[in-house]
Amino acid sequence: MNRKLAVFLVILIVLGCDQALKVWVKLNMAYGSDISIIGKEFLKLHFVENNGMAFGFSFGGEYGKLFLTLFRIVAVCGLGYFIKLLIEKKSSYGLIISFSLILSGALGNIIDSTFYGLIFSEAYHGGLAHFLPEEGGYAGLFHGKVVDMLHVVLLRGSYPDWVPYLGNKPFLFFKPVFNIADVAITAGVLNIIFFQRSFFKGEETSKSSEQEESSKSSEQEENSKRIEQEQEEEESNRDEP
Repeated sequence: MNRKLAVFLVILIVLGCDQALKVWVKLNMAYGSDISIIGKEFLKLHFVENNGMAFGFSFGGEYGKLFLTLFRIVAVCGLGYFIKLLIEKKSSYGLIISFSLILSGALGNIIDSTFYGLIFSEAYHGGLAHFLPEEGGYAGLFHGKVVDMLHVVLLRGSYPDWVPYLGNKPFLFFKPVFNIADVAITAGVLNIIFFQRSFFKGEETSKSSEQEESSKSSEQEENSKRIEQEQEEEESNRDEP
């Protein structure tokens, strides 16, 4: 598959799934409500919003929110240019797809931060948000909130009573609520961390093969030149009386 096409498909699939689920949650779930998917608590939809950081973490203040959104936009532009360089260098598909996952995830959350405040009304407990409300959205450009909804509970219990400050208090893992964009970013980063050797080993192999091909072609050129010189010498020797 063409590398550009692979990048386009990754971005299209991640953005499409991420935005479709976010819009559905905004329009069909009240803030803080739950819908069980697997088991009662193992995997469920839990609608919350945050000011723009992954896994429900917030970056405080109005200006902090604006800075975070603008920083993300600049970072995404830089990442897009880097992926372009990787495509031109014909880097491994795994490396390009990993960075494409990170790019698509960042784009998904940027869309929320940039536009959701303009096109949706405020989400609240006990009621549903509305798309393009007559009174206008709940925030200005670049000040929207990121929609999170995926909640996985792997372990629930209580801390032992001998643990300082936490004894007998409830314990929950995994607590943060996230979205598909966060999953794409995490998957891309983990791919690079765990498979970077194979990615760059593939690049070294391709470079060495290119060098071998170039050396073979140069040897063939030298051989052809030598043969031509020998033929010219033979012809000149024949022409001598």
